[in-house]
Amino acid sequence: MRWLASAAFVASLTVAIAETAQADTTLDAVRTRGAVRCGVSTGLPGFAMPDAKGVFTGLDVDVCRAIAAAALGDARKVEYVPLTAVQRFLALQSGEVDVLVRNATWTLARNAQLGLNFVATNYYDGQAFMVPRRAGIHRIAELDGATICVQPGTSSETVLSDAFRRRNLRFTPLVIEQVNELASAYFNGRCDAFTSDQSQLTGIRSTAPDPADHVILPEIISKEPLSPAVRNGDDGWANVVRWSFFAMLEAEELGLDSKNIEREARDSADPTVQRFAGTTGDLGKALGLENGFAVAIVTQVGNYAESFERNIAPLGVERGVNRLWRDGGLMISPPFR
Repeated sequence: MRWLASAAFVASLTVAIAETAQADTTLDAVRTRGAVRCGVSTGLPGFAMPDAKGVFTGLDVDVCRAIAAAALGDARKVEYVPLTAVQRFLALQSGEVDVLVRNATWTLARNAQLGLNFVATNYYDGQAFMVPRRAGIHRIAELDGATICVQPGTSSETVLSDAFRRRNLRFTPLVIEQVNELASAYFNGRCDAFTSDQSQLTGIRSTAPDPADHVILPEIISKEPLSPAVRNGDDGWANVVRWSFFAMLEAEELGLDSKNIEREARDSADPTVQRFAGTTGDLGKALGLENGFAVAIVTQVGNYAESFERNIAPLGVERGVNRLWRDGGLMISPPFR
């Protein structure tokens, strides 16, 4: 009897601990607060850029909005926390933000050593170089001995060193934490070239007095899968973030957008659309969300194509590898079933 009582006590204690752990989740904290704290860039055209009133827009911002639409039913309920490359991971680790959506590359070291969970690639990129057109530089080999602007706290530093070492080239880094200050240094001639992800260089070039004065070299020296990240240890929240983004991809594949989603959710006889919209099944409840969470995302934010056309295409960037898998790209959502 004593053993049975002890076993019963241990069992009840285990259940209590599990319930406490379950209650103390990021999703619960977000709902209590009434907003998603989303770490974003301090200012990167196309991805996260504040306007004169401090309102952020961009591809990364749309992922933040999608998460808020899923978790809270309202894409506007986001607190944007601008972070430099040096600050970003510590802010996530410390709990200052609930999710980091800041053009961060998914790497083994960050995943395993920093305690971060990268959930889904929302943009496939690669590192490149931007140079003044007047310099007449066409290849990386012509940058031997150059001074190169590069942000600290980024994988760009390591990739730059590796690329030049492989080619037996020399360079002098010019390192400045704030990207706008680094861009100013480049535009003012303090460095011969600027290296970063190709998308970031494209955005920075768009802020130049005359963008045509600058050329992005065609050589790509790395693969940079950019992904939202959350802290390890909260799989439920990771799933909310992951499937919020996948909903934008799946909607594009299903031909659903912000203009037709409500009609299709109501009238479609396609079982795939019905499951996606939550009119059949309990996929939303499995995530701790409303079954119609995907409809809320697409209605308020749009599908991936809409976000890309709104934010990235105006920079003159083509979809390329960021097309859907069926169109020859790398973007694919696991099935909503």
